[in-house]
Amino acid sequence: MIRFWLSLLALVALTFPAHALLPTPAESPADAVPAATQTIDDTRDEGADKRIRERIEGIFAELPAFQALDVSVSEGVVRLEGAVDDAADIARAESIAGRIEGVVTIDNQIERDLTVGDGIGALSDLTTQLASWVKLLPLIGFALLVALAISLLGYVIASLGWLWRKITPNSFLADLIASAIRFVFVILGMVVALDMIGAGALLGAVLGGAGVIGIALGFAMRDTVENYVASLMLSLRQPFRANDHVLIDDLEGRVIRLTSRATVMMTMDGNHLRIPNSTVFKAIITNYTRNPQRRLDFMLGVDADDDPRSARDIGKATLENLPFILNDPPPEAVIEEVGDSNISIRFLGWIDQREADYKKARSRAIPAVKDALEDAGFGLPEPIYRLRFDSRTMPLPFENIGEKIGRDTPKPSPEKRKPAAPAKTHDKDDDVSPEDGIAQMVEAERATDSEASDLLDAERPVE
Repeated sequence: MIRFWLSLLALVALTFPAHALLPTPAESPADAVPAATQTIDDTRDEGADKRIRERIEGIFAELPAFQALDVSVSEGVVRLEGAVDDAADIARAESIAGRIEGVVTIDNQIERDLTVGDGIGALSDLTTQLASWVKLLPLIGFALLVALAISLLGYVIASLGWLWRKITPNSFLADLIASAIRFVFVILGMVVALDMIGAGALLGAVLGGAGVIGIALGFAMRDTVENYVASLMLSLRQPFRANDHVLIDDLEGRVIRLTSRATVMMTMDGNHLRIPNSTVFKAIITNYTRNPQRRLDFMLGVDADDDPRSARDIGKATLENLPFILNDPPPEAVIEEVGDSNISIRFLGWIDQREADYKKARSRAIPAVKDALEDAGFGLPEPIYRLRFDSRTMPLPFENIGEKIGRDTPKPSPEKRKPAAPAKTHDKDDDVSPEDGIAQMVEAERATDSEASDLLDAERPVE
């Protein structure tokens, strides 16, 4: 921090001379010359020109930069001749001469002295400024101490982390408030210090430049800023809890933690997945854990000649008899469509995810309904393709096609295929209990890693 303030004061020293930083006395009303149009008298006193010349020479004699100038006056016209070291003194001499009463106009013939010997004399101005800065050093030191004291006060207030964590929803927002307090007190110390040494104009330039730089950095780091804001909003909204089974767009897994940059998940394959919070904030989130009841569905087809209503009732009754299918809401069966060779029926049933795994339950429900339909005499047809041969088709590349394919041979009557005997089931095949392997892995990782950076709070409501 001390290095920062020293760099700032060095910038002030290089930008402004010491006399410009010190307060200047207010200009008296007599010094202000209104830009009014004056008339020229048609008569003139004989001694007026002499008095104007003597008055201008007397003023120039008191100013070291103008002592070598020649002044001549004729009929109220003042002619200034000579050379000065500084180009600004040319306009200054003309301004002084123009304020003398009786001056009609000024013929300014003053030139800047560009000789090396006289130019070296300008170093005296630098010596004068350095002397002024030496006199200003005690004030600069005191201003620096005041700025440091104000900045340290801000750091002390920001260090009260327990207070900010108590009044804010999470640690991320508490850190944000602490950073804002430190920034405000540093800026306040800068304002007070620069005002004490009379460099208010420099403060405006610094703040203006900082604003322009901030806008440029905002465009350059737009994605970073967007991700930072999204992290803040997610920490306030709390869209999920730790170990929730979620689907974020097309990414599925269990939530490990929410950090200030990304949402860390574990996929159902046991892999770590980090999703930027800006993506999570804008994504469509499906939370399977929030509602323990979940509906499974699958589709089966029966022969087009069979009665779909009977097949629907048999499948529905079969689902009702499965122990893991809930009776409330009751299972349903819906006739979806009539295809080319079958009628499609969709079967639906609800399970409690706390007692039954979704994939296991669906894997058991499908063969149960299929077996029930086949036992009732319903056929589950395969696709049927009809081949057509007529005069528009290309002939086969051999002769006597009738003899080759046995056209006159009577077709054997196909035997009805008997359904395969069901395999012997074991107790483990009936197990539909939820899989908790991924959940245990998530809990183990949360227990081993520090949760200080986790923005998920179990005590806050989930939106």
